[in-house]
Amino acid sequence: MKQATAVRVWAVTALGAAMAVASAGRLQAQANDPFVGIWKLNVAKSKFDPGPAPKRSIAMFTTLGDRMKVVSDSTTAAGVLAHWEYTAGHDGKEYPMTGSPDADTVSLKRINPSTVESTYKKGGKVTLVNTRTVAPDGKTMTVTVKGTNAQGQKVSNVLVYEKG
Repeated sequence: MKQATAVRVWAVTALGAAMAVASAGRLQAQANDPFVGIWKLNVAKSKFDPGPAPKRSIAMFTTLGDRMKVVSDSTTAAGVLAHWEYTAGHDGKEYPMTGSPDADTVSLKRINPSTVESTYKKGGKVTLVNTRTVAPDGKTMTVTVKGTNAQGQKVSNVLVYEKG
């Protein structure tokens, strides 16, 4: 009896330790991802072709396991609120995107630890390709956007976000 109880106590202790190590690993991975956080668009440093620029834009990046959740809220030049979001892995697979007039799916590919390429598709057709890079100091993220928007206009934007 005593031996069976000791084995159970050891098993529960080992399981608890394994779960703690796994949780710490996830937290460390999130802490090391330079994209995680809240980013505010610096409209003055950004370039929009075609314009006009939005009045404001905020993007929030969080990790959910091995996936990245991105939520964007902005106010257009006309004062209209816009919201889109997705949760996707960096595995090149397509994931659903909601709220964007330009895309219904997104696929992510990590180029290196500080650069990710996002391919947006609408109805199975590539619309926009974004390349986002976080500066070495972790305070600035630059997003280049190329492609065609929902209005059929060619897009060539450079967005500068600041962490805050």
